[in-house]
Amino acid sequence: MGGSPLRILVVGAGIAGLAVARALRMAGFRPDVTERLPPGENAETGLYLPGNAARALCRLDLDGPVRPLGHVIHRQRFLDAAGAPLCEVDLDALWSGVGECRALPRTELHRVLLTGAGGAVRHGAEVRAVDLLPHSVGITFVDGTAAEYDLVVGADGPRSSIRALAALGGPPRPAGQVVYRSVVRDGPPVAEWTALLGQRAGFLVVPIGAGRLHCYADEAGTVAPADPTARLRELFGDYGGPVPAVLEALDRVHVAVTEEVELGCWSRGRVLLVGDAAHATAPTLSQGAAMALEDAVVLADSLRAAGGDVEAALAAYESRRRPRTRWVRDRTRDRNRTRDVPPALRDPLLRGRGDRIFGEHYRLLLGPL
Repeated sequence: MGGSPLRILVVGAGIAGLAVARALRMAGFRPDVTERLPPGENAETGLYLPGNAARALCRLDLDGPVRPLGHVIHRQRFLDAAGAPLCEVDLDALWSGVGECRALPRTELHRVLLTGAGGAVRHGAEVRAVDLLPHSVGITFVDGTAAEYDLVVGADGPRSSIRALAALGGPPRPAGQVVYRSVVRDGPPVAEWTALLGQRAGFLVVPIGAGRLHCYADEAGTVAPADPTARLRELFGDYGGPVPAVLEALDRVHVAVTEEVELGCWSRGRVLLVGDAAHATAPTLSQGAAMALEDAVVLADSLRAAGGDVEAALAAYESRRRPRTRWVRDRTRDRNRTRDVPPALRDPLLRGRGDRIFGEHYRLLLGPL
């Protein structure tokens, strides 16, 4: 980078932040990584990684550590609420030449990324102030310590403090769904990604290895219930397929309201937002982690190609990433709108050409980063 290494701070030690740290280390940088939360506060949930996520992990040289984890997913099965087939998507064919699809516990992917990033995270380090200087960024933490960096990367999620402190945007907008997540043990045998579609609600079950199932359900709305387990059983109690056995085996259920972030610009001065801090969407296409992993690869490429010109690197990065993240946002909105179509109209359409409809949502993502 034309002289002394850049001083880089990555704020956030989730998937996006650790992936960025890994990519930067591979490019010859030594970023600092901070996280406001103490270690070990990740909720137990599952994660589905489409083929483009596998390709990004390969670029990060982490495909080897991930390969023994979780469960490779070959097919997506869509059923109606009673459990009758609607359509299937052949994932091996869809993502051929890109990467295999995999489902695994989120904590296991986090562990791989943490090791790949070098393992050094400063926990409990919350940023209090961001000072945009002519050629650097001043950072002050809540404990009163301060430092100056050539680049600050905000990877701190949809409710990013860096986004607010750098005046890059306000809070996220509700995306219109309440989502429920749980990991089930001793549940029914499910070999593939299986979704049951009802009226403005859906229930997804995915194997994540070692007999565990990742369960994801959603309904239209913007307010999380006080008792998510009771609400799940009420909402999906008359569904068929594997749902009754899953509901019976439920333990802890995590509930959240989906949020969306749409910004006019992802950087200001030498502060850049990545991952959900820049472009969060509802998780309908399972692209949150994939987009974060791709962001990391492209950011490292852009910094390497720009020499010492950080501003040029950030501009190049954003110009490459916006078309893909915009595609994900638009296709997510398209699919979410189908929730308002009555099953009597939707289901015959999906039985006729659902595989082509769902496959088309990923078309742009099959191409190079």
